[in-house]
Amino acid sequence: MILIRKRPPLYLIGISEPFPSLDEDFDDLIAIGGDLSVDRMLGAYKMGLFPWFIEYRMPHWYSPRIRMILEPSKFRLSKSLARTIRSDRFEIRTDCAFEQTIVSCANIKRKREKDTWITSDFVKGYCELHELGYARSVESWQNGELVGGLYGLQIGRVFFGESMFASKPDASKAALAFLSRNQPFGEIDMIDCQVPSAHLASLGGVEISRENYLKRLKYAIDNTQ
Repeated sequence: MILIRKRPPLYLIGISEPFPSLDEDFDDLIAIGGDLSVDRMLGAYKMGLFPWFIEYRMPHWYSPRIRMILEPSKFRLSKSLARTIRSDRFEIRTDCAFEQTIVSCANIKRKREKDTWITSDFVKGYCELHELGYARSVESWQNGELVGGLYGLQIGRVFFGESMFASKPDASKAALAFLSRNQPFGEIDMIDCQVPSAHLASLGGVEISRENYLKRLKYAIDNTQ
């Protein structure tokens, strides 16, 4: 493990090297390098890190100073979304089309982003995690077509949300509402939304410090029944 810069610290890690401890005063970007193997990714999430972007075949590992989380009991169900759910406009399924969901998230065009960070390496890595039961998808279907959804990992009582997409209005929101209210993969203390956004804040997401997040993360994983 090589220290690239001192303040704020940033590390370059090899394939077999561990992540640095988060005791130092890091910026959002913690380390560069390693790989997207199952063990590496599981270890990262349990530490409070997640991969975001790959450059020169090297994953970039983040732990934001300010994190957004959503407590399922505080999901904000608007009147319009409640009407959509009651109308049965969407059929909600889980893990029926995981790879299709992640690829759909990669293909959706987002503001201020020229290219997707969900490359083929990410798709491969998360599909391997899905085969082992860690990575999961919640999907909105309409007339037999996948029209929205989300994917992420569930470890202990934390769902680590990665990305969502919608080709029909409210399709991704309906999937998130189902995840929050039904908790299909087991009890959830918090949904990790990673970085703050106005969209997630409107659904009940709140900002917390990295220190607070790491404490809540440890408790939710260590106290899993």
